Amino acid sequence: MGILNSISRTFQPVTVHAPETTTAASEPGIEVAAVNTEKNDVEVDIDLKATGEARQDLESGVARVEAAQAVWGKYGFWIIAAGIGMLMLVYELDNTTVYIYNTYALSSFNQLSIGAALSTAGVIVFAVVKPPIAKLSNIIGRGETYCFTISCYILAYILFASAKTFGAYAAGYIFYCVGQSGTNIMNDIVISDITTARWRGLAIAVSFFPFLFMPWISAFIVSSVVSSGGIGWKWGIGMLAILMPFCASFIIGTLFYYQHKAKKAGIVVIAKDKMTIYEFFSQIDLGGTLLFSFGFAMFLLPMTLAASTPQGWQTPWIAALIALGGAFLIALPFYEQRFAKHPLVPFYYFKNTAIVISGTLLLTDALGFSVTHSYLYPWSTIARGLSARDATFLQTTNGVMQTLSSILGGMVMLKTRRYKWLVMFAVTIRFIGYCVMIRLRGAENPIAELFIVQLLQGFGSGVILIGTLVSAQIQVPHSQLAQITALILCCNFLGSSIGASISGGIYTNTLKDELAKQLGAGADQSLINSLYNSITGVVPEWGSPERESINAAYSNVIRYMTYTAVGSMVPSFILTWFMPNMELP
Repeated sequence: MGILNSISRTFQPVTVHAPETTTAASEPGIEVAAVNTEKNDVEVDIDLKATGEARQDLESGVARVEAAQAVWGKYGFWIIAAGIGMLMLVYELDNTTVYIYNTYALSSFNQLSIGAALSTAGVIVFAVVKPPIAKLSNIIGRGETYCFTISCYILAYILFASAKTFGAYAAGYIFYCVGQSGTNIMNDIVISDITTARWRGLAIAVSFFPFLFMPWISAFIVSSVVSSGGIGWKWGIGMLAILMPFCASFIIGTLFYYQHKAKKAGIVVIAKDKMTIYEFFSQIDLGGTLLFSFGFAMFLLPMTLAASTPQGWQTPWIAALIALGGAFLIALPFYEQRFAKHPLVPFYYFKNTAIVISGTLLLTDALGFSVTHSYLYPWSTIARGLSARDATFLQTTNGVMQTLSSILGGMVMLKTRRYKWLVMFAVTIRFIGYCVMIRLRGAENPIAELFIVQLLQGFGSGVILIGTLVSAQIQVPHSQLAQITALILCCNFLGSSIGASISGGIYTNTLKDELAKQLGAGADQSLINSLYNSITGVVPEWGSPERESINAAYSNVIRYMTYTAVGSMVPSFILTWFMPNMELP
């Protein structure tokens, strides 16, 4: 009970008149009226305009969440935590099943070979929507933004379950990435709202606790759904259209309830004028968002699509898109500095050593993970002969260990109030894991070795994520907390997108050649094409010479991907040495 009492005291609501140590002065341009209500035993007395010259960029969402914190009392934190916990249960059920269903969906459309292109597009969307959704939550409110992201989830599930063509499925996948990414960043924002920097790493890590057991449950669900006589992947996804809104209603309802309670208590957000459409687009930095999203999309997608075109890299539009995407990204910081009134990525972020290093470390870490895991499931089912259940176990072991190590890392940061050398230790573990993986990603290694290297990788990745996220968050005031959280996590998923592009390029450029080489001169071209595009087609019997050749070909391709991951970790050693080691307040 002593630990619980300590946690309760530390996680007490952050009232609007007592921001955390790392929080700068509140945003001018917003007022919260002073009230004293006996009924709620709440006293709030603050004039945010008194902090300086009034600004036009009113972010009422920030004021709303601070006002709600002022009235939810001593039990408010635990009610909010319970709501997030309920949402995280179904979030992790979705997270550990849909990506497996995706493999079977692509196979049913005979489009497995362009899975990396779809994955790259999805990860790009997943990454680039985080900053604008974080901005949106600052403008319209946390609960209102949750409603938007859950609506995208529901629309995606409907499109998935009713898809009769690959195009319809791909459209649903884009909406799915918006919903998942938005819900993910909103969870982190709300947790960051109610915790201090010292406890934040542990709190965010604990929120992913369902991932410690959900993958094992999901493996049995997936196995039952996709097995012969099962309900099929469409119904497997369709049932989430009921579970997701039901579980999300708890956190959304709680946020709306406390916002309403704050309004009844007399804590009023006062805005100068009604926001126009132009002001809204200015608030979310539409120009910066377009440069950011289109820049990365045009730069990364061609890397995967090049192999599927007749002329490959010689295709004119491939080079044109990469050049245009690079130009957009180069223009982004100049636009943010000179033209954006409310920049998506404030220019001073580029000058802050901790922010730059944190973002780069997460990017390279995610790149290594993505490039080694994008085709792990097809490899494990074809080259290692694992069942759908066991392949799911292998795929998710890394994430389970990542969750556990992030919790342990959060505890270490809570105790020491430091993070740099913890991150350095994690980077070293990650590098060793990839080096070992080069040998262990083979067709003949014992299954136990495959799981051991997954555990090793997950341990390093979890600590890196928590350490770098908190390192960047303590550089900004509370009014920019949502923004910096979104930006750093965006770097993480951009790294995943780059990794997916690289793995897709390796797969599409090498698998057919490796299959032809291993199968010999008499190779059946129809078999090669079938294995290239689907894992549900006819595969030679296990133990036959043809099957052993196929296993070797798949393993060689996976090994090429692992070399890339090793190279991605080299810059991390250098960057971590220069990471500031500030004390966590």
